[in-house]
Amino acid sequence: MQSGMQARKYRLQGAGLDLALPYLMLAPGLLIVLGVLIYPLWDGLRASTRAYRYGSPISNVGLQNYLHLWSDAQFLNSLWVTVKFVALSVSFEAVLGFALALFCLHEFRGIRLLRTVLIIPMVVTPVVVAIVFRLIYASDAGMLTALSAAMGGGAVQILGNPLNAFIGLVVLDVWEWTPLMFLILLAGLQSLPHEPFEAARVDGAGAWRVFADLTFPMMRPVLAVAIVLRTIDAFGTFDQVFVLTRGGPGEATRLISIYGYDTAFKFQQTGYAAALFVTIGLVVLALAFSAIRLLRRIDAS
Repeated sequence: MQSGMQARKYRLQGAGLDLALPYLMLAPGLLIVLGVLIYPLWDGLRASTRAYRYGSPISNVGLQNYLHLWSDAQFLNSLWVTVKFVALSVSFEAVLGFALALFCLHEFRGIRLLRTVLIIPMVVTPVVVAIVFRLIYASDAGMLTALSAAMGGGAVQILGNPLNAFIGLVVLDVWEWTPLMFLILLAGLQSLPHEPFEAARVDGAGAWRVFADLTFPMMRPVLAVAIVLRTIDAFGTFDQVFVLTRGGPGEATRLISIYGYDTAFKFQQTGYAAALFVTIGLVVLALAFSAIRLLRRIDAS
């Protein structure tokens, strides 16, 4: 009797250990996540409600930093520049990425090499990309100026002209991140079922009808995911702008990330910069939730 009770006790202890073991193994990773993500987020929220002087908090200001944002002309201008930059860049990247994915969906000689070449810009460090484009755009000895001189023209002003600098920044971003759209959309195209397309060809549907009636409707969820991911990432663009233009000339390329950097490190307004980035984070989060709801509606339809 006593030996049976002891055996049952050992079985219960072993079962308890089996239940607790997965959580014990997850504990180190959870602690790292808490230390790397949760604590900085909490510290940023706390800093956004304070006023700082020379890096040290001097008083609690509550929501004053957040309220001041929406009357700050420089913040509103940077937000508008960022929205224009994200809208143009992501739109071109989606169109070009979809076109390249459709082209590379076909199998022909050299297609593997072409796919490899197309993803090279995405794997290059953003700072290196910005340095290369700065050399291309340079008005004194840049590649564009050299080509213009070879054709009898003068210096090409890219970085010194507000509109040209903004367009040049969009071109840089499109060149670097179209491969991401291309990879996502190519994977989506390769996962589509073949039967509807074969039936459409048997019925005599042309390439445009197949695309409009089958390919595009079936690819809408994948396209929406790609656009959402790229939009969220584009809002945080910093490296390329910092190296290429530092936000100039004037405020033509002063994205919200550059304005936040200047506010925190150049002007030492730590609390105000924290409120700025928290606000932008909430805006991006709202966009992500809106995109999720859109995806659910697409799936339901």
